[in-house]
Amino acid sequence: MRNFSELTEREILALAIANEEEDGRIYLDIAEGLRADYPGSANVFTEMAAEEGDHRHRLLEVYRAKFGEHIPLIRRHDVRGFVHHKPVWQMYPMNLKAVRNLAESMETETQGFYRRASARSEDVTIRKLLGDLADAEVEHEHRADQLVEENLPANVRRAEDLRARQSFVLRVIQPGLAGLMDGSVSTLAPVFAAAFASGKTWETFLVGLAASVGAGISMGFAEALSDNGSLTGRGAPLIRGGICGLMTTAGGIGHTLPFLIPYFWTAMAVAIAVVIVELAVISWVRWKYMDTPPLSATLQIAFGGALVFGVGILIGSG
Repeated sequence: MRNFSELTEREILALAIANEEEDGRIYLDIAEGLRADYPGSANVFTEMAAEEGDHRHRLLEVYRAKFGEHIPLIRRHDVRGFVHHKPVWQMYPMNLKAVRNLAESMETETQGFYRRASARSEDVTIRKLLGDLADAEVEHEHRADQLVEENLPANVRRAEDLRARQSFVLRVIQPGLAGLMDGSVSTLAPVFAAAFASGKTWETFLVGLAASVGAGISMGFAEALSDNGSLTGRGAPLIRGGICGLMTTAGGIGHTLPFLIPYFWTAMAVAIAVVIVELAVISWVRWKYMDTPPLSATLQIAFGGALVFGVGILIGSG
């Protein structure tokens, strides 16, 4: 890897050409990934790729005139100081906010590169071209806004944002909420039954830990194996299963950890307080993302939690 200050003008132009080629391909890959669900945004990125192609042609013309036909292979990851962007194929399924942020960061980085390269160049033609391209990147940002207005009128953008939110709910919120509810509610009975049956905090902690981890593994596999996402659009099963399993374990661990406190009634009081917080978080998530009325969400979760909690106490005291 080389420092930017060590590059010759020929290498700087070669790097600029490679950057424009790579940026254009990234925009086309994003457009292809968005086209099925977000055609308006896909058109924006297709137009942006065409703009990058125009910049590349201008660079090639100057390079050919100055240095001939051979272009040395030098890319941004060969030079220190460039941001390493995640490959587009690792961003599937596409997230509108993420790809928009990626495009903004790419434009800002490219503009900075052209400014630094122009300041270093001693050739008038090259210096002018790099300066013009830096200005073009600024104009490109305005052009991107114009393309958004042309391809994404308010109603289309609202529809795409709504679809993106629905996709997020299906792929992240729903499996996470299912896991959190299962972990928080289903482990209440074994944890508090063990507490009242033994009267010992350490034994209760071990029971809660086993119940939480076991439930997390079970729910993770159940979610991952229930749907491969090809028909429902719920995303990669491994990701969903991981989210569900982790949230299930977290839900059970929350009211298990207080039993590390050696004083039984203190641990019991803290655990009950944690349970109340867990049920409040579940109710808030259901209201925020699942369009459940807040009072209804609170009463449903509170009733279910109280029922399981009562069963645990009843069994543990029997």
